Amino acid sequence: MDPTLAAVLGGVIGAALALLSLGAMMLSERAQRKIPESPEPAVPSGVATVLSVLRSSAVVMGPEDQVLQASAPAHVLGIVRGERLVVDDILTMVRQVRRDGEIRQQDLEIVRGRLGATQYVSARVAPLGSQLVLVLVEDRTRERRLDAIRRDFTVNVSHELKTPVGALILLADAVSEASDDPEAVQRFSDRMRIEASRLSRLVKEIIELSRLQGDDPLENPGPVDINGVIETAVDRCRIDAEDRDIKIVVKTEPELEVLGSEDQLAMAIGNLVENAINYSPDGTRVAVAAHPIGDLVEVTVSDQGVGIPSSDLERVFERFYRVDRARSRETGGTGLGLSIVKHIASIHGGDVRVWSVEGQGSTFTVRLPLRLEPAPGQTDSTSQEEPAVPLTPTPSGQKTKETAS
Repeated sequence: MDPTLAAVLGGVIGAALALLSLGAMMLSERAQRKIPESPEPAVPSGVATVLSVLRSSAVVMGPEDQVLQASAPAHVLGIVRGERLVVDDILTMVRQVRRDGEIRQQDLEIVRGRLGATQYVSARVAPLGSQLVLVLVEDRTRERRLDAIRRDFTVNVSHELKTPVGALILLADAVSEASDDPEAVQRFSDRMRIEASRLSRLVKEIIELSRLQGDDPLENPGPVDINGVIETAVDRCRIDAEDRDIKIVVKTEPELEVLGSEDQLAMAIGNLVENAINYSPDGTRVAVAAHPIGDLVEVTVSDQGVGIPSSDLERVFERFYRVDRARSRETGGTGLGLSIVKHIASIHGGDVRVWSVEGQGSTFTVRLPLRLEPAPGQTDSTSQEEPAVPLTPTPSGQKTKETAS
């Protein structure tokens, strides 16, 4: 064979072998790519449906700490972000349960957001099959706050009761020691009556407030005439006002009815009128007004008193909170009156707000839903849009009925 031809044939054969080798390598790589990886464990059938109806935050975790399924409350609570469980303490519990298969439960504090708001949760972690872990988280923040409120209430009640009870004990000892001095006995007895009256009022208001805070529905609610409520409240305070030459001016409109308890509403308005008198200088005026705005009735109580500092406006409806403690001691105030007003307004479907400027006086406004008779063919009178409510008393130009005492 010609040497040249042999060389050409050898080159062709070598090139063919190289191409075959390259093809074999490519086929091998493709085959390796097609080798199935270990499948990601699937969430058992029906789990997603169960998670969607749970009120608690629920998360299903995979073997690599990835989130396979999470309920909407889990995202709202902020424990899940994307495919990650972002609470380290709960993630530690997940790993422990995956390791030994034991169910774990723990109460935790979670700090959320840039403002560092603290949430209190109860986390329960349990195995779900051989590779999955189920996390259930209950938000206990509201319960913790309620427990704190109850503790504070108990502490405050104990503190408030100590003052009149201690005073009565001291006065009783003083009466015993001054038995030979009729004038001293009379003086101490008068003081004992004042302290006993204060104690009785405090206990009564504590019981009333506790009942109101139970959020019990109104017993036998019925139509209540707001004009009659205002008249009752003003009569309750009339003598105190006359003793201090304070004029009570009442402006109302006819046919203002709400649905509720007449006694409770009279107590609420009476507390506002009494506060207005107690915190007003002698010879001034207290104005009580009632007028409809849309499907609401507004009852305002305005005074020309000392006013409330702006820093205290947010707290005046707290239990036992007093802006002027010295004045409260003089008037026998318990610090519960405005809190009772707030709760009575709330259980009647309304609210109460305050406007005040130091040295100019205060205006408290109670808003309640009117009891409206439906028009012919109309079955729902609550569909009207709630109007903006001004902070000032009754607008000028309205027809009103005015009385004064």
